[in-house]
Amino acid sequence: MMSPRFTPKVITANALLEGDAVWLTEADTWTRDIREAELITDEAHADLRLLEAQSRAGEVAGVYLADAKAGANGPEPVHFREEFRTRGPSNYAHGKQVELS
Repeated sequence: MMSPRFTPKVITANALLEGDAVWLTEADTWTRDIREAELITDEAHADLRLLEAQSRAGEVAGVYLADAKAGANGPEPVHFREEFRTRGPSNYAHGKQVELS
């Protein structure tokens, strides 16, 4: 039985202090803009990067790999949940939503 084909991923989590969604960049920094995230196209590299990110518990919580695709300006979300996370918390305008309004 063949395993499913690997699809591109980004590493995402929630910032520990602010709580909003962040993505891991190729330079090992966390960004609040998914377009700045590292788009990972190799499964072994994705697994390694995920382990590295999970070891940074003092900075982030809930680290996981999320499906993404290459866009004109950088990675873009594939699924609704990830698209929703790019807009920030929805209970009131703060964080990313303040910048958009």
